[in-house]
Amino acid sequence: MEEQDENILLPIPSSVQNMSIPDDFYKMAFQFQQIMMIYESAIKQVETKLEILNKENKVSRKRNPIETIKSRIKSPESIAKKLEKKNLPVTFESMMENLNDIAGVRVICPYISDIYTVRDMLLKQPDMKLLIQNDYIENPKESGYRSLHLVVEIPVYLSKTAHKVKVEIQLRTIAMDFWASLEHQLRYKTTTKVPDSVRRELFRVAETIAMTDREMEEIALELQTLD
Repeated sequence: MEEQDENILLPIPSSVQNMSIPDDFYKMAFQFQQIMMIYESAIKQVETKLEILNKENKVSRKRNPIETIKSRIKSPESIAKKLEKKNLPVTFESMMENLNDIAGVRVICPYISDIYTVRDMLLKQPDMKLLIQNDYIENPKESGYRSLHLVVEIPVYLSKTAHKVKVEIQLRTIAMDFWASLEHQLRYKTTTKVPDSVRRELFRVAETIAMTDREMEEIALELQTLD
């Protein structure tokens, strides 16, 4: 195995290298496709790890800590907009160095404690390196948004090269995901500025959902003691 390549830029085949200058677009498109393939591979590895952990709990007759797993890759437009917003160069190198959420995995858990259980199980794995943790459950955003965000680095091994790839993992309860999905739609599908009164109402609903999360977990723990 060759030494790990931090830049994730694979060699361009000679058939593409020999294109004329006007065909530079094809070179860029080919390189972008290669990069996205590596990010997709990193997502697949994280999803597989999560699925195995969930199956282990099922076989052990324990309650599954994961309800659903979702994933996505940022679109080229979204990547370019985020770089521009940060006043960063819109290049492949800048994208890979400065953006942590090109590859994203969202884990939906039944209860708040499950979020931290899944985090701990993942981070015990030797090839999973934690880079950043933002706990918006302990410290919610001003909007009321709650979730645990991890940025991890995971190796992706190809036939001749190995690459360290950043993946953002968001862990939420079912209730947190419900609120976040609706709040996202309100922000991005409304052309007018969201009034302060609506923001206050969204925050109130977020607090209500957080209280419901805690109460449901207390009920679940109480029922476990009856088994």
